[in-house]
Amino acid sequence: MSGQFEATVEVDRPVEEVFAYLADGRNDPQFSPRVLKIERIPDTPTAVGTVFRSTVKDAGMKTAREFRITTLEAPVKIRWAEVTKNSVTVREGGYDLESLADGRTRVRIFNVLEGHGLGKLLVGLALVAARKDADGFGSRIKSAAEAAISPR
Repeated sequence: MSGQFEATVEVDRPVEEVFAYLADGRNDPQFSPRVLKIERIPDTPTAVGTVFRSTVKDAGMKTAREFRITTLEAPVKIRWAEVTKNSVTVREGGYDLESLADGRTRVRIFNVLEGHGLGKLLVGLALVAARKDADGFGSRIKSAAEAAISPR
């Protein structure tokens, strides 16, 4: 079983700067409290093939996760896929960005969750929790990006 959650938010910053902020996955802990630690491999600017290795805490359990950037089209599209084989993984995730009037950016985030082994039973619960928090997650992205990127 698999399923998707998504959120859309408008960030009061220019699309190029929001793209750069989101493309650097090391910023994820600023808006995702489940990310305890993250590093970029190699430690060079993000490109297709870059891996972000993290430690996350879900449902009280710490797990190691690795995501590979699969698409990077500045300043409008970022895609990733989880390469670790945990019980519930992200088959595909991404950001779609759209430039709006007055230097704002519309950001759509989505993740397609997939269960493996016992995770086939757990993915439904993970999706319910992710969908319940989707709007909050979008709001945290907005707040973190606006705090990190100086207004013009």
